[in-house]
Amino acid sequence: MSNTDPNAGMPEVHRWGSAQLATAWHTLTAEWARKLAWLVAPSWGDVAFAVRSAFAAGLSLVIAMAMELDSPQWAPLTVWVVAQSSRGESLSKARWRIAGTVLGCCVAVGLIAAFPQSPALFFAILAGWIGLCCGMATFLEGYKAYGLVLTGFTSAIVATGAIMQPDQVFDIAMSRGTYIVLGVVCEALLALLFMPGLQARARLRLKARLEDAQQLVRKRVDCLIEGHPTTELDQSPLLTELTTAGSRIEYDALEAGGYGHMADHARAALAGLLVMLARAEGLATLKLLPADKVPSSIRKDEWSINQHITACLTHRRGDHFRFRTRSRRHTLEAVENGVRACAGILVGWLLWEVTAWPAGPTFMSLLALVYGLLATRENPVVASAPFFRGAVWCVLVAGVYVALVLPALNTPELLVLLLMVPMVIGGLAARHPATAGYAFSFNMFLPVLMGPDNQGRYDEISFLNTALAFLGAVLVAGWTYRTVLPFRLDSHMLRTAQWSSRQLQALASPNSRVSVYQWLSGNAESLVRIVRNAQAIPAKERNAFARQQFSGMVSGMHVVLLRELAQAPTTPHSIQQALRAFLRHWEYDDGLMVTRQAALTARWLARQIERMPPDQREIFDHALVSLRLLACAQPVELP
Repeated sequence: MSNTDPNAGMPEVHRWGSAQLATAWHTLTAEWARKLAWLVAPSWGDVAFAVRSAFAAGLSLVIAMAMELDSPQWAPLTVWVVAQSSRGESLSKARWRIAGTVLGCCVAVGLIAAFPQSPALFFAILAGWIGLCCGMATFLEGYKAYGLVLTGFTSAIVATGAIMQPDQVFDIAMSRGTYIVLGVVCEALLALLFMPGLQARARLRLKARLEDAQQLVRKRVDCLIEGHPTTELDQSPLLTELTTAGSRIEYDALEAGGYGHMADHARAALAGLLVMLARAEGLATLKLLPADKVPSSIRKDEWSINQHITACLTHRRGDHFRFRTRSRRHTLEAVENGVRACAGILVGWLLWEVTAWPAGPTFMSLLALVYGLLATRENPVVASAPFFRGAVWCVLVAGVYVALVLPALNTPELLVLLLMVPMVIGGLAARHPATAGYAFSFNMFLPVLMGPDNQGRYDEISFLNTALAFLGAVLVAGWTYRTVLPFRLDSHMLRTAQWSSRQLQALASPNSRVSVYQWLSGNAESLVRIVRNAQAIPAKERNAFARQQFSGMVSGMHVVLLRELAQAPTTPHSIQQALRAFLRHWEYDDGLMVTRQAALTARWLARQIERMPPDQREIFDHALVSLRLLACAQPVELP
């Protein structure tokens, strides 16, 4: 028996239990190490973001306290709202935040002036205004939507803050605007110091983003040429890459200086990649992709894409190119968003009115702010749960600082120095997908709950009232999103499928102005958004929806091409008449009649093409391919 074996003298059952315990311990420690990797082993980019944002928040707090502003905690909140991982995002968000703040302050002053002695009417109009802002924001993209939502909750913050002293509403509005501008300036200053050579790196990043997207699409086209079939859900990662690149273009262009029409050419290049992918899918469906070469239509698409990429990266004088895409938005979703926000503000006011809560103004301000922050999320119901957990952590940490740290300090500089630890941890958490929802509320509201003040110490009673108002606001907002017209992904998928079918028919109308690029980009974005959030939906329904959407993308592209050819003045009159007849069938009929008409029109067009000179055949060969593809199209029914 070896003397070096620590388990040598143990019975067999004890040795087995010790080994199992050691294995369980190693498994547990490995799991925790994986979960806390964002904290114990962060990347340099994560550390730079966390330190930069924490310093900017601390700097704004010190300046606000040095200026003896009445509520300096709102300045670091603005820093964390504006701080983003890329400089372009920060610039875009800061611009729309300032615009929304100015408009919101003006509306708040008007509301207080119009209803100084009518609280019921005041809150009814305020709730309607916030609901209108949240509903209209559904039709906007990026941080434009955030700016409009910000207008609504800024109005609520200023107006509810001035309820007890309506004659001071202008001063309160000016102070809130000062905090916003101060936070934006501090964040921008620290970002410039931490990001030297920003423009050159942004151009290289934009070039790499476009070239990577082009390589992915070309790889998919090569697979189709080689005859490797895939399902529609297999397309979602590729579509995700394309839509993500499209959403980042504006920010890359801002960082790179935005000369000429950089963003327009980049959007056109990505739209061209979608066309190239859809064209290859259609040719593969008809088995018209030769195995030994790339079709001429796809080569032309690739040439156009390369031209736009070159124009995007090269500044040309006199370039007036414009390209805009429009995301798909549903009116019903906008109405639901508006009704939810309006109902939440009215519920909050009723709670305040019934209980006569002394912290009612604070509760209403925070409730409006939470609604504004959650309304811009892709799925507010899902986002509200981690938001609440982060709020609980925020209350616990702020409570420790209020009870133990603030009483021992006498300068704001020391306070900021001690705040660096939780703020840097919060910044690191914001860069990790699993903890970003927690950091979303923790970072912004930690200074607010601590309530630093030049004139006195924030006592425990005031802290508890504010913390209760904050947690109550988060709970009421989450409850409203779950009970008032709750968002259900399955019904949203069904509405999207029905809407797509109607729009697919409407593409054939001669009055339609939807381009190929708009149709493909809108469908791709909608498909990616739903598939990303559809993990709880059964696989059968997800597959059917993806198949319906992708089939509609390909069919819609060919309908638009036929519509444009039918309206082209160079198209012979007889072909115009035949294509218009088919498009009328497509617009008003469905089922077998449409496919039969497409097949008949394709056979007739094939005979016409045989009589044409060789130099005129190519464009009508493309129309013939479109008709044959539409003749094969079968409607996909969702389960």
